[in-house]
Amino acid sequence: MRLTALLFAASLALSAHAGPTDSVKPHPAKQVAPDTWVITGPLGEPSVENQSFMNNPAWIIAGDQVIVIDPGSSVQAGRMVVKAIQKTTRLPVTAVYNTHVHGDHWLGNQAILEAWPKAVLIAHPDMIAKAHAGEAANWVNLMSSLTKGYTDGTQAVIPTVATTDGMVRKHGNRTFRIYSSNDAHSKTDIMIEIDNGVLFTGDNVLNQRVARMDDGTFSGNIKAIERVLDLPVKVVVPGHGNPGKPAILKAQRDYFQALLDAVRVEYDAGKSDFEMKPDVVRKLAVYQKWNGFDDAVGKQISLAVLEIEQQ
Repeated sequence: MRLTALLFAASLALSAHAGPTDSVKPHPAKQVAPDTWVITGPLGEPSVENQSFMNNPAWIIAGDQVIVIDPGSSVQAGRMVVKAIQKTTRLPVTAVYNTHVHGDHWLGNQAILEAWPKAVLIAHPDMIAKAHAGEAANWVNLMSSLTKGYTDGTQAVIPTVATTDGMVRKHGNRTFRIYSSNDAHSKTDIMIEIDNGVLFTGDNVLNQRVARMDDGTFSGNIKAIERVLDLPVKVVVPGHGNPGKPAILKAQRDYFQALLDAVRVEYDAGKSDFEMKPDVVRKLAVYQKWNGFDDAVGKQISLAVLEIEQQ
């Protein structure tokens, strides 16, 4: 019995500290529109339990080729995505779009190039610049720390092709249109509209999850969402949370607006961030079941105060 227990403990240790040739456990892919698949990652922060995987990798079969969006947080997560793609098609991946600089979305690039070395990596120009300036290394180290070494072996493969706002690019039989922002979730963000009725928002929009806003602005994020509110899309794929109808866009915009409005009222009344928190939380009651609300709302109030002071 003691030997069995020791072997079991050892197996857990090995799973937590997976090596550079490992792959994240498989997650199901769902077809959300013609030729478009999404793997919806679990909600929450990167951890040992989720093996760093918690975003929404996707791919579009565009005639004779495949286009990937945000292949995940590590080479291990990216390998899981590669296997899922190969279950749906044997066509090659020719391009990868990374929606912003936060590494939980793009450190899987390494695995895509392992499988398809000629694939082109595309992102916002400021994402590319910030990744080279240190954000890439920061995210590699953060993922390793949060997963207790599971993602070790991940290398930051930074995109080389920069987007422009309004850029329209043809891939096979599909057209991709870019909506970029310098002042939204991370200040390095792109959203991607596909001509099959799908909009990929990156972390400008989440579904039933409170966003990390340390690097962006609420007002900029609101403007970015309002640009795409009236697009003729049928499916919205958020950065985290389940894909769904365009109402997801309005829900995210309304949350940010409600937060800013509530904080501004209390700020104008002379309250500090910690003094206003109970009243702001009360005004945000409809959002309190969103994943991460309790942990994030205090930080978001403080960020909103700073933003209001700078206006």
